[in-house]
Amino acid sequence: MTTPPPPSVRFDAAWKQALAHAGQAAQRFGMNVVVTRDLLGRASLLVDDRANPLAADAPDVVSARDGFAAATHPFTGLEPLVLGSLLFAPDLFFASGDRTEVSASHGNVGSVHALERTVIGADWTSAPLPARTPFDGDWDRRDRRVAMYGFKGGVGRSTATAMLARYLADRGRCVLVVDLDLESPGVSNLLESPSGIPRHGIVDHLVEAAVGHADGLELVARGTALPVRGESNGEVWFAPAGGTPRAGERSDYLAKLNRIYSDLAPLTPGDGPRPFATRLEQAISACEDQVAELSRRPDVVLLDCRAGMHDIAAVTLTHLSGLALLFTVDNPSTWEGYRMLFEQWRQRQDHVGDLVERLRVVAAMFNSAGDVNRLLALQERAYNLFADTLYEPDSTYISAPDAEDAPHTPIPILFGNDLIGLDPLRSSAWPELPMVEAVYQTFTTTVERLLPPPHPEPS
Repeated sequence: MTTPPPPSVRFDAAWKQALAHAGQAAQRFGMNVVVTRDLLGRASLLVDDRANPLAADAPDVVSARDGFAAATHPFTGLEPLVLGSLLFAPDLFFASGDRTEVSASHGNVGSVHALERTVIGADWTSAPLPARTPFDGDWDRRDRRVAMYGFKGGVGRSTATAMLARYLADRGRCVLVVDLDLESPGVSNLLESPSGIPRHGIVDHLVEAAVGHADGLELVARGTALPVRGESNGEVWFAPAGGTPRAGERSDYLAKLNRIYSDLAPLTPGDGPRPFATRLEQAISACEDQVAELSRRPDVVLLDCRAGMHDIAAVTLTHLSGLALLFTVDNPSTWEGYRMLFEQWRQRQDHVGDLVERLRVVAAMFNSAGDVNRLLALQERAYNLFADTLYEPDSTYISAPDAEDAPHTPIPILFGNDLIGLDPLRSSAWPELPMVEAVYQTFTTTVERLLPPPHPEPS
């Protein structure tokens, strides 16, 4: 007869339980207590018994340790309860300046402090990850993913993502939009009202999967804010950066966000390491799988990506997407930013050829519908940048600066003063305004032409 696994709790509930048990320990032992949380969110209870040492096998100590471990599983530290008298350097914990007071000492009750260890971000400048093709049977996931990226923010990327999703759904495609702007999420609000946001999001998957606890997450929902037109059977689904907790639930988004970017050791002995790129790919795959279970396999997955030199962008552009749209405004800071990025990629000659074929420049917010010369000037600057950095000397693009489908040839999104003041959250009909459709027409039709065909209908 096998022993059933202990009950488990999610990230937020585990921390709440850890703090509650810390308070109980401070009262039970009359000693100061520190509760720590490591990079994976796993908690441990430290009791300062240096003035009056406790026995590790004393019934009260064993009861406190077992109760703490049961209440915080699977976010339990490797040592659920640690006695200060047994630590080599107890002041690293009990006198740390990084502690946060949870409750002060009073009467015969000790104080409770929290001590958290977090990390933000690896390094964009790290070597690109080895190519990995996330095949799943005949389903080539990477080719169906489109990275929406701008080196600078505020270029209309999320709005363009929503417009592209709507356009493709109008033509019968099943579209999934994944919000990877984790520090500044927003595209989900263009696709659904707050009450329709699913319970969990990408950051939830990253923290739960880190401890092998991602099963059962509710990651996706069908967007209704931009209804599909006509007789099309198209669909727009979305996966938010963070979910909306149900009534009575607590969600500490920042505590999760601060723990997601690190590369992790194997979860079990014998398994391989878990780099951030692999974990993010698994989170996106989990979203795709949920859409397939609820409806059908996504034909297109739009990854609304964090701007700037950020780990999310590095992973999404170099590893996870089959097409990367580089949103560009024609100013010196944007070109200098892309130059830094391209020069980094150029250092990986074994990957740069594949990467170049997946890039396309987007002339975002191009504020001159009738001025062809300005668009040509932007194209020339883009060509010079690609030729200086990414194009090989014998590349066909070198001798064809005007090639229509070259990576440096910009796809324009026009911009007009009528767009100023437009509030998509107040009107679901905004994409149907003639001036909005005119702004995005070239962009949506060109991107559609670059995508793989929809999945065939099941026989």
